[in-house]
Formats: sequence, C-alpha cells, structure tokens
Amino acid sequence: MVDSRFDGLMAEARAGRLSRREVLKRAAGLGLGASAIAALLAACGGTSATPTTSTSSTSTTTTGASTTTTTGAATAATTAAASPAAAATTATSGGKRGGGGQLKLLWWQAPTILNGHLAQGSKDFDASRVILEPLADFDKDGNLVPMLAAEIPSLSNGGVAQDGTSVTWKLKQGVKWSDGQPFTSADVKFTYDYINNKDTGATTAGNYKTIASIDTPDDLTVKITFSNPNPGWYGSFCGIYGYILPQHILQSFVGTNARNAPFNLKPVGTGAYKVDSFTPGDNVQYSINDNFREANAPFFDTINLKGGGDATSAARAAIETGDVDYGWNLQVEASVLKSLANPSAPGQLIITPGTGVERILINMTDPNTDVNGEKSHVGTPHPFQTDLNVRKAYNLTVQRDVMASTLYGAAGTATANVLVAPTAFASKNTSWKYDLTTAGQLLDQAGWAKGSDGTRAKGGVKMNVVFQTTVNTLRQQEQELVKASFQQLGVNMTIKSVQASVFFSSDAGNPDTAAHFYTDLEMFTNSPATPYPIDYMVSWWGDPANLCQKSNNWSGNNYERWQNSDYDALYQQAKTELDPTKQADLFIKMNDLVITNVVEIPEVARNGVSGAVKSLQNLNLSAWTSDLWDVAHWTRSK
Repeated sequence: MVDSRFDGLMAEARAGRLSRREVLKRAAGLGLGASAIAALLAACGGTSATPTTSTSSTSTTTTGASTTTTTGAATAATTAAASPAAAATTATSGGKRGGGGQLKLLWWQAPTILNGHLAQGSKDFDASRVILEPLADFDKDGNLVPMLAAEIPSLSNGGVAQDGTSVTWKLKQGVKWSDGQPFTSADVKFTYDYINNKDTGATTAGNYKTIASIDTPDDLTVKITFSNPNPGWYGSFCGIYGYILPQHILQSFVGTNARNAPFNLKPVGTGAYKVDSFTPGDNVQYSINDNFREANAPFFDTINLKGGGDATSAARAAIETGDVDYGWNLQVEASVLKSLANPSAPGQLIITPGTGVERILINMTDPNTDVNGEKSHVGTPHPFQTDLNVRKAYNLTVQRDVMASTLYGAAGTATANVLVAPTAFASKNTSWKYDLTTAGQLLDQAGWAKGSDGTRAKGGVKMNVVFQTTVNTLRQQEQELVKASFQQLGVNMTIKSVQASVFFSSDAGNPDTAAHFYTDLEMFTNSPATPYPIDYMVSWWGDPANLCQKSNNWSGNNYERWQNSDYDALYQQAKTELDPTKQADLFIKMNDLVITNVVEIPEVARNGVSGAVKSLQNLNLSAWTSDLWDVAHWTRSK
C-alpha cells in the first residue's frame, strides 16, 4: 500500500503540484525513510548539494489544445534547468553517473536507421531516441516534460501567443553534442530547414507544414511563427517527431544527399548515450555520452539493443528467463501472455494504456500495374477496391471480437475507430459487425459474381487480393482469420509476411515496404504521437505531396492514396481550431469519414505490452512517445 501511495506522491512532486513543506508533511504521514524523502524533495526541486541556479520547471497537461499548466520551482546543481524527471531520479540512481553495467534491450523489430526524421516505424524512432532528443517529450499522462528546453512554453509565461500564432522556446544552457560542440538555437532552425526541404524526404515533414518561419534572436531562444493559429504547437520539435539535429554535422547532407550521411548510421546527439556500433537490422551498441548535461545520469554504462527475432521469443527472454532486461512491444497471443504470468519468474509483464490501433489498410491504387517503374501509381485506380460496396463488404468480414479476446486478451479490445485517444476525440458514432451474408449481397449488387471456381469476378477481372503484414505469429493468425472469411465470401486471398526490418524500412528502392504498399491490403498498428493528434490524422490528408509515391521517395503519410475533399477541409480546420469543443467535433468527423468510407478497417485498440526483469526500475513508460524517452534515468535495484 505504501508503494502505490509513494508513487502517487512522486508523480505529484514531479509535476510541480506540491511545495517542499507539503511533500515533507505527506512523506512523514506515510512513514517514509530518509532516502525516499530525498528523492521526493529532488522531484519538486527541494534538494541539491551545491545549488547554483534556480529556475522554473513547467509541466503542461495537454488535452487537445485545452491546456492546464502547473509551474514549480526546480533547483539544479549542474545544469541550467533540469526536468522534473531528471531531478527525481538523481537520488534513486545512487547519486553518480554509471556503475549500472549493461542494459540489455530486445526490439524484435530491428532498427534500420538512426536518424528519426528518416525513420519508418517505432523501432527506428526508439533506437534514435537513445541518442537524439526533442525540445520536450511526453510522459504517460500526456504532460510535456522539458528535454532540451529550459521550460515548457505556456500562455502564463508568455511562451505561447494568445492568438496561437507563435511559440517561443527557451533552451537549456551549457548543453553539448556528444562530440563536444555546443548545442544552440541554430541547431533547431537547421532541423526545420532539413525537414522542410522536400528533397530530404523526411518522414516527419507533415508535422512542420504549419510553420511559417523560425527566428533565433540569441543562442538560447527559438521563436516559431505559424502560418495560422496552431492548437497543436507541440507537434513540432516534441516527442518522436521532434528530434533536434546537429547543424555542424549535417549541413552538407540536406536534400537529395540526406540519405548518404554517415550520421544516419552513427549519429551525434545530445542524449545520455552515444553510438559505438550499429548493424542495421541487427544490433546497436551504445555507451555513455561523457558530455551529457546531467552529472548524475545515466545509470547504465552501456546499452545493447538487439533487434530481430519474434515477439514471443522477446517475451520469454524478458519475463521467463531474464536473458534481457526489457522486451519491447510484446504482440503475442493472449494464451502466451497468460502462461508467462508466473510470480517466481525473473521478469514481469507490463501493460500500460495504449493509443494505437491494429488496422487493415485498403489500397486505392492498382498494385499490379506498372507505370514508369512504379506500381500502386496515384493515377491508376484499383480495379475493384475503389468501389465503396466492395470495401463495405470487406468491413463485414473481420471478426474483431475473436481477435481481441482470443489473440490479444488484456492487450487489446475490439474497436470500430481509427482514433481512440485522447478519449475526448474518440467517436461514439461508429459500430462494427461480422456478417458474411450482407457482405455477399453487397458484392452481388456491385456486380461481382461467383464463378465456377468460387472466386468472384466482373468484366474478366477476378477478385484476387494479396494481404501483407510483418512476420509475427499473432499477426499471421489475424491474417488467417481474415482469409477464411474472404474465401467464404468468394474473394481469393494470398497471405504475405515481410520481415519487420524490411516492412518498416525507409528504403525507397525496396518494394516490400509498407509505404510502397504494392499489395491490395496490409496490416499494422499506428498511433498518435501527441495528445493533439493532427500528426496522426495527416495519414488520410489527400494533398498530392502527402500521398506515398515515387516522386517523394514514398515518404508521404497517406499510404492508401485516398483523397476526399470533405476530409481535407476538416483536417485543415483542425490545424487552426483553438476551441476544445470544436476540436473534438472535427476529429470525430474525420475519424467517421475514414470509417464510413472504409479506407481502413480498425480491428483492435492495443494497450502497451512489454516485459522487464523485476530489478529494472524507473521506466516511466508513456504511450505518447518512445519507450526509451527517459532511458537516461532507468536504474536497477540491488
């Protein structure tokens, strides 16, 4: 009981909601020891051996664009402004840097690149996050936590303009890149220029389209001016899409030369670690960045991030055998998760509230017709999936309840929405059902009749589809469920499985990536990266530059190549709407258009599922960002 109450007290202290006096009073009431009280005081800025600077550390809870800001005083001995998370873990990590040995991580989807702005999928963002940092990141409640920023901008401190057209960031003093060069506002401006150059092919470019200009009046100030009022101002330079890049390293690798940079495989960053070696699709070795700004972090001396394998093996290695310290994204069958719940095991299952949805994407273009070396060409419509009745029939073939209960268990629930978080933006207008009879009637009405071989056809075209996803036991079972229903319906399906390192690769020359989408259907999980999910809804924005295609090296966000003027109008309005009630209405309407037009078939709203040895402490996992966002403060109990 004391442990859970201590955790709650720590959370309030970190958020700056309690004074030192209140912390001491409540800690005494819990009967806490001296070390625990020291940690709590550090969290609210109350302890420092030799305090030199007193600054304001702000945590902003973001729910849509409606923000509640709480500010607490933080005192840092060795940095100009430390985040609440950093201060809190200084005491729990033993008060010194290093000494924790090696941290063993297992990502069964192996990273292929370490430049987050050229990333395709979580595995690349995660491996990059160990080295690279945004101005601010998100904790589990969607609170902004300062990283390279000295404080979180708000209306009250003048950082956010009253009309929503600009935000001013103050940067931490004395921050250095791992090669010893100073970090300044010029690096932030350069990062924008790098991303905004269309020839760079940055996969994060959609998050920066709202910016009109960036000014850097001094080395520690960045003023971002938006083209219009921007309720999601933290969509740029925050979270996984916000990693800041070093100008002095990459200034010659902007545009068409971006993918040739040695930096992509061995980046220089401001994070707690640096890269020693990287084998794409296999392994990353990290060691402490001696120039990291926090003298008492990180705790672990080295990190070994092993990529590849499968989710089941990762689960067993982290929970059953303890061969690794942490196993990521344990997308395995419910029966396996249940079997691993053994109190005597060295590891434990960690389930956290999630924001992502496992879904089936429907290609609106023809993956079998080649146009100047490009399939799924924007100008070549799919021979039958552009018919809404066909897509409606597809939608009735997915047994979401079976997937959720039998395959996911506690790790997911059936859903009819593509947007499930934040809760205020989740639609209550949608529903789903499994009905092969009605599905068959819809195909009959569309003129797709069963032939002698049982496969539907019209005008000499047969309904043969290829359905791809990553190599994963659970996902292959999902595919088999869908295939069985399609076959009954008279749609012939071929299942294709692609190694995750390929499927989520940003390799413009590889036809098997999710972005190429050279099949009829594909399946994966996607989730919003900020609590104002405009970055997520860009997935269906129909601007030609946002459609995945050869001309942009398949770096667009719209994989299906679906275009709808009503959706585009709602999306544009949501980019500037400051009223929280109207925001919710816009996002719900966007979700509903995707669902009623059956652009995607949502299956399961997924919780975060990972495994960790019981000795691993201070994980601070958040569904809004990378699992490794706070790895600098992970520790191990003795």
